[in-house]
Amino acid sequence: MFIKKGELTIRKATSLDAGMLCKWWNDGKVMANEGFPDGLGTTDSEIIRKLTKDNDDIHRRHIIEHSGKPIGEMNYRNKGNGTAEIGIKICDFTYQNKSYGTELLSMFINALFTDLGYKRIILDTNEKNTRAQYVYEKIGFIKLRINTDAWKDQYGELQSSTDYELKAEDYYISL
Repeated sequence: MFIKKGELTIRKATSLDAGMLCKWWNDGKVMANEGFPDGLGTTDSEIIRKLTKDNDDIHRRHIIEHSGKPIGEMNYRNKGNGTAEIGIKICDFTYQNKSYGTELLSMFINALFTDLGYKRIILDTNEKNTRAQYVYEKIGFIKLRINTDAWKDQYGELQSSTDYELKAEDYYISL
């Protein structure tokens, strides 16, 4: 997948991105909402190994760029029955709160529905991540449930998550 709109680009992650992904994934500030306030503690070689297993039909990681500069990542996972699970992180904090997340998600969702033929997209987010919830709901995602104290973060603290869903027919009606 390669999507470009204005200064924003979404492209497949390659082994050349491993160093940058490693920096982001090991940064506790970037990974805190994912439950890893101390980062993942991963290596470039481990990330390269994961990237070589990416497959358009199963799971694919993408890099988000602004004017050619990597600022974050997105991914999708084929869950079967026309459903894709997605994730997004704008890892460069200077690009957050500027509506890029909304624009990038819209670009990505459109490609998943139109180009890859998915019928439904699901995602979840930390219940504390109200900024992300605002963006998801603005795009048209429907809150399915709140999973109270459903998992523990790296420190063993209970966390809650919110599950969302967006169906293709609802997305296109809302445009």
